[in-house]
Amino acid sequence: MTSRHAVRIDAHQHFWDPRRFHYPWMDGAALNPVRRPFAPDDLAPELAANGVDGTVLVQTVSDLAETRMFLDIARETPFVHGVVGWVDLTAPDIGDVLDELRDEYGRLLVGIRHQVHDEDDPLWLERPDVRHGLGEVAARGLVYDLLVRTRELPAAISTVAALPHLRFVLDHMAKPRIAAGWDSPWASAVARLAALPNVDVKLSGMVTEADWRDWTPQTLRPFVDHVLGRFTVQRVMFGSDWPVCLLAAEGYGDVADALATALSGLSTAETELIFGGNAQRCYRLPGV
Repeated sequence: MTSRHAVRIDAHQHFWDPRRFHYPWMDGAALNPVRRPFAPDDLAPELAANGVDGTVLVQTVSDLAETRMFLDIARETPFVHGVVGWVDLTAPDIGDVLDELRDEYGRLLVGIRHQVHDEDDPLWLERPDVRHGLGEVAARGLVYDLLVRTRELPAAISTVAALPHLRFVLDHMAKPRIAAGWDSPWASAVARLAALPNVDVKLSGMVTEADWRDWTPQTLRPFVDHVLGRFTVQRVMFGSDWPVCLLAAEGYGDVADALATALSGLSTAETELIFGGNAQRCYRLPGV
């Protein structure tokens, strides 16, 4: 009898092409190492080498054309199991836009995201037009990925509480200031968010919040432990944040291995949830 294969899912990866889109977050010399196109052929060998079966492809720019491009990629790329895209949450016709995307691409569209931490208004998520848009996302059974820092967490908490029927996912653990040491304001706000049952969290983006040249799995462990203690094993998932992670790691495997080390002590079943099962549940991904 063969043993069961636990599906491994990377819940957060990107592609991009600076020849086609302008990425405001990519401005500045520090991002030079990743300022080039990244496509499925670049990631496929990394996934194979690390035993990852599938991914969730996540938006990088506020442009509906990117969402369509990603969905086209997903249709042609077996390992991309779902896309978290971008739509204008404030648009009066957001419901029609979402319906058009679902009619054309079906279940490949699994969620929506906006770079909230780049908005001038820390309470952007509380705007009536944004809340209306989130309601349309919820009505279609999609997930909403929260890309926020500590500054925006109060508005995220109130929004998650106000929309109990919408599944939220906190990206990158809300980007704690790992390089500065322990981040008490972040820790307190994340604990309040975790008390709400309709939000999961990605253990992702940590290496680029740490000192890019001087981090270890032990650097990440206090932050991982805090999130695990508040969200529990059932609501956390692995995300590589590839290729952003290459700014602070030599390769994909460094990030996956660092999280596995930081999670040492968990049972095999718990680790399998974090590295696959939870992403499948949250985003309603197909099996392998």
